[in-house]
Amino acid sequence: MTETHPQPSPEGVPGAVTDTSAILADEVTFAGAGADEIRGYLAHPAAAGPHPAMIVIQEAGGLNDHIRDVANRFANIGYIAIAPDLYTREGGPPDMEDMQSVMERLFSMPDERVLGDLEGAAELLRAREDATGKVGCIGFCMGGRYTLLFATARDRLDAAVDCWGGFIDKATPDERSTPARPTPPLELLGQLSCPLMVAIGAEDQNPSPALADQIRERAGASGQEVEVEVYDGASHAFFADYRPSYRPEPAARLWANVVPFLARHLGGPRT
Repeated sequence: MTETHPQPSPEGVPGAVTDTSAILADEVTFAGAGADEIRGYLAHPAAAGPHPAMIVIQEAGGLNDHIRDVANRFANIGYIAIAPDLYTREGGPPDMEDMQSVMERLFSMPDERVLGDLEGAAELLRAREDATGKVGCIGFCMGGRYTLLFATARDRLDAAVDCWGGFIDKATPDERSTPARPTPPLELLGQLSCPLMVAIGAEDQNPSPALADQIRERAGASGQEVEVEVYDGASHAFFADYRPSYRPEPAARLWANVVPFLARHLGGPRT
């Protein structure tokens, strides 16, 4: 493994990395579901540990520069962060100009396989000598759905942040359940295994703000700490600084909420 200092973050984004000498990063592989070799991007503080850890789960666009930069931002504040490439078996990200193909890929990916890949990522993090053993997870769009699924169907996390996870109440636009997606994450929230934060854009439709109360009620039954916030002036993917949907003020507020939430439950920094 040849670690290098990554590129700085785009100017002005929440948690921007400006001094890259504080972190190291590299492309890695780890054992996922079925012992398949899964690619990923790992960033960590250059300073000696131990450090808590974070799994950063991609949007539908895959393990792109933005998701790598989000991992860098967590490394910059003291976390070991891995962003798994959940499209490893498909050879990389889909053509985002062909949304029908993108959706077909998403709906065909077996939940159980993704859970196995995320378990592999968590095991890699916990096995590191510079790790505290505490592991959190944050996911965006499709990654938000998988964050909810991982935090309910497994007990490997110490904290979870779902950022506008789509299709959490049904498998596809027309089906509640499919063989690949047998149980909507919303229906599993009563068995939540760790503290949860959920962010939803007030102008989003998938998930819609109407789901916020359902999430609070169902997740609250688990006995875990649950925070659900609807962000005004924001729609889907408002943290994605490379997309037209980016909204600087709600994005900054989200980061300001996420950092202390993770600090409470993972033992990381509060700023």
